[in-house]
Amino acid sequence: MRGLVTKSTGSWYQVLGEDDKRYDCRIKGKFRTKGIKTTNPVAVGDWVHFDVEPDQESAVIHELEPRRNYIIRKSVNLSKQTQIIGANLDQAFLVVTLASPPTSLGFIDRFLVTTEAYGIPAVIIFNKLDLFSDEGLEILADYKAIYEHIGYPCFEVSALTGTNIDVVKQLLKDKITLVSGHSGVGKSTLINAIVPEYGLKTGEISDWSDKGKHTTTFAEMFDLPFGGKLIDTPGIRELGIVDIEKQELSHFFPEMRALMNQCRFHNCRHINEPGCVIMEAVEEGDIESSRYDSYLSIYHNEDSRSL
Repeated sequence: MRGLVTKSTGSWYQVLGEDDKRYDCRIKGKFRTKGIKTTNPVAVGDWVHFDVEPDQESAVIHELEPRRNYIIRKSVNLSKQTQIIGANLDQAFLVVTLASPPTSLGFIDRFLVTTEAYGIPAVIIFNKLDLFSDEGLEILADYKAIYEHIGYPCFEVSALTGTNIDVVKQLLKDKITLVSGHSGVGKSTLINAIVPEYGLKTGEISDWSDKGKHTTTFAEMFDLPFGGKLIDTPGIRELGIVDIEKQELSHFFPEMRALMNQCRFHNCRHINEPGCVIMEAVEEGDIESSRYDSYLSIYHNEDSRSL
């Protein structure tokens, strides 16, 4: 039978079969996807083929269909393990907060590079608008200006008060959307505001670190009553970039991609070469310095936790 993976718990997968029944499935033997070494060979959003085991409630996945796209992350701890967060997506939402906890520009840029690399349109959702001071609103305007200037849609919402939730619903309608961000940015609260009937657990911010406590522990796909599907994902503390060659990196910064063919050298790294139009654009303010700093950080494979 063919089915869609709607939940992953590490060793078991919930699969929605074409008969509209949900099956608890496991993987048969050493099931590995070609060319990708990850902790989870099957991800939420994957289409699979499975067999129901005789006289049992469970089933066995024996085939994974080719993916249209996916989002992958690497842990920056000693294990360096990689994990596919979601597959076969129409778009990805990055939920961002400027405080409680703060989301760094470096983290935003790493997420956007990953979506660019795998051809997934990205939207930035600035949450917790209800907490913003006048100074915070100014910083928010600066953040939005950086990303809207290079073509990323940005929206301000408050999951708590409902501000712009209807706008988010329109963006989600009839699409498969992955929702990601740090722990504590309010992903679960946002999803509860969109589909209250799911009643997802929400957590507090831990006082000692100003970081969120994980409330979503496994990726899970939800049907949206107005059309479309939403994938809720566990909070990400840091985001290591996977499988992007250094010479390709500038391709995934849209503002660099538009200029890089004008550099004096065709293999320009945009670091210290003469005649580099990217560096000139940074100096002249046409490319935001924070974006260029992120480029250098990723290029030199620096630890994302410091960003």
